[in-house]
Amino acid sequence: MASILDVTNLSGGYGEVQVLKDVTVSIAEGQVTAFVGSNGAGKTTLMRLLAGLIPATSGQINLQGECVNALSPPDRLARGVSLVPEGRLVFPDFTVADTLRMGAYAPHARSGWRERAEQMYALFPRLRERRTSQAGFLSGGEQQMLALARSLMSKPKVLLLDEPTLGLAPTMVQELFSILADIHKTGVTIGLVEQNVHAALTMADYAYVLEDGEIAFHGPSDEILASSAVKAAYLGIDEEA
Repeated sequence: MASILDVTNLSGGYGEVQVLKDVTVSIAEGQVTAFVGSNGAGKTTLMRLLAGLIPATSGQINLQGECVNALSPPDRLARGVSLVPEGRLVFPDFTVADTLRMGAYAPHARSGWRERAEQMYALFPRLRERRTSQAGFLSGGEQQMLALARSLMSKPKVLLLDEPTLGLAPTMVQELFSILADIHKTGVTIGLVEQNVHAALTMADYAYVLEDGEIAFHGPSDEILASSAVKAAYLGIDEEA
């Protein structure tokens, strides 16, 4: 499977604090690639570096062979890198319909936005019911659906998801993973950071395990899921406990 996003020896962090250290990963086109690990391992930092929210101190990020290190977040979005950040971050005063329209502001996404909005309402029926409601009055699960739909409106080549189920009720977590599976079936490439390690590895094709800002292990997700040693050593999952 061809790679769509390649990261080579990437380092970065916040001020003088170096969080990621020489990380090399690839996200294959049409697949789900999971990034898992303990809290503080560097997963969110990686997502922010890929989206351009924080600068890399070294290394290179290539999108379909083009280096995007120097590009701003809007420019990366225009080239197809869309991040759904941890905490959703929807604009509370915007209605659901306004938020979807805003998701298509990039030049390449403006054409056909109305048809795409209807596709979002079909994918997220609850949003259709709440289309005139302000985002601030939606439940946490509805806001997460809206954040996902907003990103999909941008016609992403790579959809980056940072902790999409954080803070959601178990029933909503199941519903959201079902929706993510439907999104993947449409051919969208997904990079997934998720606290629910078992669910992430079950959904993913390939996975990277991060520890202390470095890649501790990587491979097909089913192999990682089957490895008791890897899960106990790097993911804090002890099946004998």
